[in-house]
Amino acid sequence: MLCGLLVLVSFTVLTWSAPLLSRAGHGCVETPLRFTSDGTFQISIFEDLHFGENAWDEWGPQQDIDSVTVMNEILDAESQQLVVLNGDLITGENTFTSNSTLYVDQIVGPLAERGLTWASTYGNHDSDFNLSRYDILGRERLYRNARTSQMVFGNDSGVSNYYLPVYPSNGGSEPSLLLWFFDSRGGFHYQQTDANGDKIGQPNWVDQTVVDWFQQTNAALVDQYNRTIPSLAFVHIPVNASQALQTSRGIDPNHEPGINDDYPLAAQAQGWCPNGTTGTGSACSYGGQDLPFTQALTSTPGLIALFSGHDHGDTWCYKWNSTLPGTTVAGNGLNLCFGQHSGYGGYGTWTRGSRQVLLTEGLLEQVETWIRLETGGVVGRVTLNETYGVDRYPATVDTRSECVGCSYDVVSDMPGTA
Repeated sequence: MLCGLLVLVSFTVLTWSAPLLSRAGHGCVETPLRFTSDGTFQISIFEDLHFGENAWDEWGPQQDIDSVTVMNEILDAESQQLVVLNGDLITGENTFTSNSTLYVDQIVGPLAERGLTWASTYGNHDSDFNLSRYDILGRERLYRNARTSQMVFGNDSGVSNYYLPVYPSNGGSEPSLLLWFFDSRGGFHYQQTDANGDKIGQPNWVDQTVVDWFQQTNAALVDQYNRTIPSLAFVHIPVNASQALQTSRGIDPNHEPGINDDYPLAAQAQGWCPNGTTGTGSACSYGGQDLPFTQALTSTPGLIALFSGHDHGDTWCYKWNSTLPGTTVAGNGLNLCFGQHSGYGGYGTWTRGSRQVLLTEGLLEQVETWIRLETGGVVGRVTLNETYGVDRYPATVDTRSECVGCSYDVVSDMPGTA
């Protein structure tokens, strides 16, 4: 059921039309997220869709059409209750102010057509001189099933910081599960230049104001319900602990199945100096600004896994249960996971896909997850439980897509790149 008046939005590269809400910034999802009658809750994660590249060339719009096809195929193959768009929805450096957020209409088209509800985090490419995160949020919130929100307000906080409760199947009013969404920022500030006329870079980590909100809000929820509520978290740029695990511990293809081609991976605070400025050289390759966020994650009881994107060539999960070189934060068994590059925009030709996450009431400490590929196949099916990292699984075969628009083939994803 729609709230408010209906309007129709048309866009030249779109292949569909969908009813939108007339009240920008409000949305009207009234039904809470809830476990199904069979006691399950499934999430489909699409990441790094990168819509809007080179609209003036034939291959740019074709990429977006191919990405919509990927989404349609995966959504039809799975039985999700929620879709997460985990950052880099749009390649902002290729868009114009007149059309940049209209790509949201094409991205959420497959979801709106199926009546699916979704929630987004924003990535480094979702901020640029011609693209505003606030405008993306406003566009999303025109749709009745959008759950993307903003719960932290401040000049340095980013936008997509919020949480969603998931309630039990029996109609209970106390949440069984919490879903946390964080804005790792990055990219460039909207419509801002420095004295030389250059775009101004935005920090690429979760801000301290968000860390404070997360800890205070979680503590308040624990007090309110007098118990620890199991939770999952989503952020676009991974924490530096993921890189430390990758480079110091190594990714075992049978214990942490997945592609491991982005090596070393690009993490939060990469390219920044400890004093908060950007610079060159080894002293400024990593500034450590993500450590407060990382500490907050590992000190949150019940947090099972953090799901990231950004590094298109990494698709593994790793159970972090030790202190790692380059970080003072000790792991507590938190699972650090990547998804699969979902869009035909952005760099790389790895087979497109979507990480699936399946939770079962009463067994939330055992999270099933796998990657559904555009080809219909499933790879990397694992169970994130106490023995993950010890249990043995089939290795994931590194396969590639054949596509018209795969024009980028680099192994980094820093502000200003593809």
